[in-house]
Amino acid sequence: MSDRAALLKGIRAWLGFFVVCLVLSGATAFPLVHELRWAEELLGHLSFPQHLPGLMEWIERVRRGLDTADADYPFLLYGTDWLAFAHLVIAVAFYGPYRDPVRNIWVVEFSMIACAGIIPLALICGPLRGIPFWWSVIDMSFGVFGVIPLYVVRRKIKRLESMAVGDPAPAVA
Repeated sequence: MSDRAALLKGIRAWLGFFVVCLVLSGATAFPLVHELRWAEELLGHLSFPQHLPGLMEWIERVRRGLDTADADYPFLLYGTDWLAFAHLVIAVAFYGPYRDPVRNIWVVEFSMIACAGIIPLALICGPLRGIPFWWSVIDMSFGVFGVIPLYVVRRKIKRLESMAVGDPAPAVA
């Protein structure tokens, strides 16, 4: 396998990993009410209330809020449906860099900017919405950990681009 083919394979593997994570994080926004009930039950069985009472109080509070919204104001949960949909749409955008990484590097760079934007969003909107700081840190971690595979992909694309520039021109017959 040539260096170029190996590099392209690596780019596609990292992009595939990122897309799978994006789709999973989006898909989990659809069944929030049920997921939170399951999480609360599971954590209760694992002794979390004794070891991390603050976490359990927060999860119980959020679950109660979601239960109320689901029972009395289900249209509010439509916002999380759009959040999930946005994740899926963004995942589709990565078909461009998968197909032609050099020409579509902008998708990767745009996504890196979006990952950076998670931090000020969490720091500004979290306190405005009454989100505990430690939960905002968890939210910010999505941006921090999300940018890692994107950074790896961008470096590989730049290397691929330099290989294309360094290739000799084809001979004219």
